[in-house]
Amino acid sequence: MTERVVEVDGIELCVESFGDPSQPPVLLVMGTGASMLWWEDGFCRMLAEGGRFVIRYDHRDTGRSVTYEVGRPGYTGADLVADAARVLDAHEIPAAHIVGVSAGGALAQLLALDHPDRVSSLVLISTSCAVSIDCELPPPTEEFMRFFSDAHVDWSDTGSVIDHQVAYARVLAGGRRPFDEAAARSLVRRDVERAHDFMAVRNHDALPDGELPDAPLSSIAAPTLVIHGSADPLFPLRHGEVLAEHIPGARMLTLPDAGHGVERADWTTIAAAILEHTAANGRQ
Repeated sequence: MTERVVEVDGIELCVESFGDPSQPPVLLVMGTGASMLWWEDGFCRMLAEGGRFVIRYDHRDTGRSVTYEVGRPGYTGADLVADAARVLDAHEIPAAHIVGVSAGGALAQLLALDHPDRVSSLVLISTSCAVSIDCELPPPTEEFMRFFSDAHVDWSDTGSVIDHQVAYARVLAGGRRPFDEAAARSLVRRDVERAHDFMAVRNHDALPDGELPDAPLSSIAAPTLVIHGSADPLFPLRHGEVLAEHIPGARMLTLPDAGHGVERADWTTIAAAILEHTAANGRQ
């Protein structure tokens, strides 16, 4: 496990790898607003022990990657897509299996549309369609929307930020399983204290799209596995089902009672599915 800062095209990104570099590469793309720590160490080690070279990284304005003034990020959503390719370039990897969660799943779709040669396969977790489709999708749950309408956080106070992020993690968990607040608080505290400037993460809330591909999801050629929790409050299950329906040949794995994200209770199931999917689609 090695964490380092790489510079590609003048952009500094913090990356960390697990496993043997000679093994098939798997690039983990976290959702916007979240650092690579949310791909937890134990989960990354599961994939590495399964014979994969696993790479995770901090998005801009998260963790130890380049940080911009709050309200003036100077980059776009398209730049976050390009950053995934930059991380591969830094490791001299021509193509990898791309695993994206939440908005990271959207970034993974856009990478597959814009740079199909860099994507050996796709795994899309707790996400939705990254481009327009002719289909109406359900909105977030009432509880999720109520959380944001009632939330109060002082971004200048570390304690307030940690409490807010833990409460957000509880809502994202979906409410059908016990919530491990101690584990969530430990992870959130580590995330906040590790960041150059945790307040900068708010830049992700208002990023312009930039020049994104306009091709339909049906043009994605990469073998795709969609993984979605049945209790996801942000993107209800239908989002994952529609995504799988629109990407040719995509397979769907539903996680009963799981919320939004990669929950510890599902690590074994998700890791096994990723290892199986990447073994079956071994182009590197």
